[in-house]
Amino acid sequence: MAAALVWIPLLAGLLAGLGRPEAQQTTLQPAVGRFFVHTLAREPALRLPEHVAVPPAVPVTYHAHLQGHPDLPRWLRYTQRSPRHPGFLYGSPTPEDRGRQVIEVVAYNRDSFDTTQQRLVLLIGDPEGPRLPYQAEFLVRSHDVEEVLPSTPASRFLTALGGLWEPAELQLLNITSALDRGGRVPLPIEGRKEGVYIKVGSTSPFSTCLKMVASPDSHARCAQGQPPLLSCYDTLAPHFRVDWCNVSLVDKSVPEPEDEVPTPGDGILERDPFFCPPTEAMARDFLTDALVTLLVPLLVALLLTLLLAYVMCCRREGRLKRDLATSDIQMFHHFTIRENTEELRQMAARREVPRPLSTQPMFKVRTGQHEPMFNVRTGRQLPPQVDSAQVPLILDQR
Repeated sequence: MAAALVWIPLLAGLLAGLGRPEAQQTTLQPAVGRFFVHTLAREPALRLPEHVAVPPAVPVTYHAHLQGHPDLPRWLRYTQRSPRHPGFLYGSPTPEDRGRQVIEVVAYNRDSFDTTQQRLVLLIGDPEGPRLPYQAEFLVRSHDVEEVLPSTPASRFLTALGGLWEPAELQLLNITSALDRGGRVPLPIEGRKEGVYIKVGSTSPFSTCLKMVASPDSHARCAQGQPPLLSCYDTLAPHFRVDWCNVSLVDKSVPEPEDEVPTPGDGILERDPFFCPPTEAMARDFLTDALVTLLVPLLVALLLTLLLAYVMCCRREGRLKRDLATSDIQMFHHFTIRENTEELRQMAARREVPRPLSTQPMFKVRTGQHEPMFNVRTGRQLPPQVDSAQVPLILDQR
């Protein structure tokens, strides 16, 4: 219920914003390869009269995107530290971004749920003035990106950098947050900043001091944890704490050779003594290969089948050998059990029969030590057994 009460005023503000007149339009002219920054004003979002000051406690947030797309162009970034701080659109357009781009910005008043929309028309063209072939990039660890975007800190940085460069006009080429370059968010300790990369260009060559900072000897000292070589006074300190181990210099005064465009040929290779493909294919008979491929597996399978048949059929012991290897008393006992089983099955088929022979004593020894034993049911006689191990299991049952 509480969530519904929060969303009702917000939806009402959005619906009210749909019926408002067309958004305010502003035309800007960024230059290719030059730094562009635009501060998003809070006055249109608060809808205050001109003579009324903007209260700093009112939270306002923004959402910017390219017209017809959900995100900003790849060269343009948006940042805002908190709803009570101003928002910035900044970046450096590339030659591929020439032309007209429309950025739509929606401002949200978090107190009154009012929404206002403004449209920025960017006419991106070529820069005016001479080329800036000498470019240097510095990592400033004492500032965040939104602290350098206003014109005053940026101008102060260029003025301080002029003491390390030969006298010439310095221009900002790009400003990038260290987080966008793979940096980590610092711990919440006072004085710890995210860091920002500042790229500067000039028409004058690099000074000896900057060349020494970017020399291999300085990089070797930085790899060992020592400070780099700096032959001049650091005019950027103490306002800007520059990481001199992360200074890069780019010299574009000498044009790079253009890549040769390959010329399409006729598709025929030139004669090469190391590559001589055959001109004619020799005739070849594959009958032998086919016979070997088919007959060899068939012969192996046939031999295995014959071997298995010999083992299963010709190596069997047989009933005769089994009976000869079994003692007579054990075979006689086995036959008796089978006969008793058959008799019981016949009795199960008919009832009221005389007492079965299986309930009578099986063996009975006659008087006399060497007289043969006989079965009282079948009348079969057994030869006299001398070995006591072959004595019948059941001698007498009374």
